[in-house]
Amino acid sequence: MPIEIRELIIRARVEEIGAANPAQNGGRNSQNTMAEREAIVAACVEQVLKILADKQER
Repeated sequence: MPIEIRELIIRARVEEIGAANPAQNGGRNSQNTMAEREAIVAACVEQVLKILADKQER
């Protein structure tokens, strides 16, 4: 008998090391940090959409 999961909860926690002291993170400015975060989010969205598309094909 197959089991169907109707709800999936995904939680993620991202912590930035050295946020209290910006001089420790190599002099990176907030624009680079925001660009990196946007790139990570875009990659995550792409993978989730790929997984959903694969499930739709079944």
